[in-house]
Amino acid sequence: MSNNKQRRVILTGGNTGIGYFTALELVKQGDHVTLACRNLDKANAAAQKIAAEAPEGTVDTAHLDLADLGSVRSFAESAPDTIDALINNAGVMMPAKRAETADGFELQFGTNHLGHFALTGHLLPNLRAAGNARVVTVSSVAHKQAPKLNFDDLQATHGYNPQRMYANSKLANLLFALELQRRLDKAGVPIISTAAHPGISETALYTSPDGLGSSRIMSFAASIGLKFISQSAKAGALPTLYALESGGPGSYTGPKSLFESRGAPGPAKISDKAQDKELAEKLWAVSENLTGVVYDLG
Repeated sequence: MSNNKQRRVILTGGNTGIGYFTALELVKQGDHVTLACRNLDKANAAAQKIAAEAPEGTVDTAHLDLADLGSVRSFAESAPDTIDALINNAGVMMPAKRAETADGFELQFGTNHLGHFALTGHLLPNLRAAGNARVVTVSSVAHKQAPKLNFDDLQATHGYNPQRMYANSKLANLLFALELQRRLDKAGVPIISTAAHPGISETALYTSPDGLGSSRIMSFAASIGLKFISQSAKAGALPTLYALESGGPGSYTGPKSLFESRGAPGPAKISDKAQDKELAEKLWAVSENLTGVVYDLG
C-alpha cells in the first residue's frame, strides 16, 4: 500500500502488546490509526503515548467490545466513510473457565472469530469506498492444533477445553481470511484479505484476567516460560505489518525461524484444515447465521 496519502486504519485491541506496536509503527509512517478497544481508559493512555512518540501521523480511540454484537454494530455505524485498512488484532486466550459473550457465544470463539466476522462485514462498504483496501486478520500457530470444527457444539457447551477452543478460534480466523479473499475475487472486489500470526511473543493475552490470567498458576507459568522462548511484542508486530504492506491476496505471514516462533516475517505454513474450502464455506454460513451479518459483495 502506498503511503503517499494518510491512510485511515482501524485496529482492534491496540492498547497493549502487539497491537500497540503495530499502531505505533503505522502512526510513525504518517497514517491515522483508530484504536478500537473495549477499555477506553487504556486505549486513551496508549494513544497519548503513541502521539508523543510519533508526531508523523495521528491516532484516536473508539469503544469496541467484540464480545457484544451490538457494540460491533454501533462502532461500525460511527466509523469513517472510507477505511483503507482493517486490522483484526484483538483477542482473548484460554480463560480457565468457560465464559460467554453478551450474545451467548463461547467467549473465545465469539470474540476472536464472530466479533471480527461481524465487524468486517459491517465495514465492507467503508473498505470498498477506499478502492484498494486491505483486511489483515491475526491468527496463531495454535490454529494447527485445532481439531476439525465441531459444528454440533461450536460453543463448547458439552465439555470445555481452554486450549482447544482457543485453537478453534484461531483456525476460524484463518479460514475466514482465506474464504473472504476467495469471495472478494469471485465478486471482483479490489480488497485484499490476508492473515498473519506473531509467533510466540510477549503479549497481554497471557496475563489478561479475561483469558489465561484468570488462572494465577497458568499465568505465572506462562510468564516464566515466555522469558526463555518468546520474542518481544514489538517483534511480534512485524508479521502484521508485513501482511499489511506486502502480503499478497490470501497470504499468511509469520516469523520464519524456530518453527515460526520468532524471527523476521515471511510466508507461514497453512494447515490442511485451514485450506479446506468446504469447511470454510460451512463456517461462513454458520457465522452469518449466528451474527446476522450478511456480506453484500454485489
